[in-house]
Amino acid sequence: MRSREDLTLRQQIRSLHDSHRHALGAVKTWRLLNASGIVCGKHRVTRLRKIEAIEAKRKSKFRVMRAHQHTEPPAPDLLKRAFTVTAPNKVWVSDITTIHTREGWVHLAIVLDLFARRIVGWAMNQCQDASLPIAALRMAYAQRKPEPGLICHTDQGSVYGSKLYRAVLDERGLKASMSRRGNCHDNAVAESWFSTLKNELTRHTMYETRASAIAEIASFIELYYNRRRPHQTLRYLSPMEVEKLYPAPN
Repeated sequence: MRSREDLTLRQQIRSLHDSHRHALGAVKTWRLLNASGIVCGKHRVTRLRKIEAIEAKRKSKFRVMRAHQHTEPPAPDLLKRAFTVTAPNKVWVSDITTIHTREGWVHLAIVLDLFARRIVGWAMNQCQDASLPIAALRMAYAQRKPEPGLICHTDQGSVYGSKLYRAVLDERGLKASMSRRGNCHDNAVAESWFSTLKNELTRHTMYETRASAIAEIASFIELYYNRRRPHQTLRYLSPMEVEKLYPAPN
């Protein structure tokens, strides 16, 4: 009887592993099984994963670079590493990363709402000028329509310090905030999100074209990460599940 139950559970573990892009560890697998009504022990899940030869994609650690000298930022640091936010559309964090394809580099800019760690705006292009983060910011603003005073926190990259980017913030009543130069801790949530993207998707893939990279990353953001990916900081809920629990305004 037990062996038959184990076989069924192994199939459920395998299905869950495949549906989450082979990125789940044993603890997340166990929590998701229990959340779906499949009651089982954590050690049992670990044992059956080993029998199935299931391993999460190998992850590289998020490396923090320490600043060798301190300079005053162009915009004040309004966030001050206060990454826990109690309501949506109060603080957004942004950053840019680069993805390699056989056609050449493609750049990704994101806007992440700290409340539920949801990506609310993003843009990809082979050019990394101010138009890239501006496109991501405009997408976020169009979707969320925040009240004036929302903090938009970034690093001190030249595109975020440009007159064009700052003008978009000013037009919408958004407050610019910047990390101290060279200090990744000050924008750690955005940096960590890029680590998630690379560990679970792009590090394991060589894209033939920029278009294929854009399509795959768009699917990861909109169909998997925002909607389904369990987040330890969010008590193993997805960003959209957390937002649904937030009381609607009267």
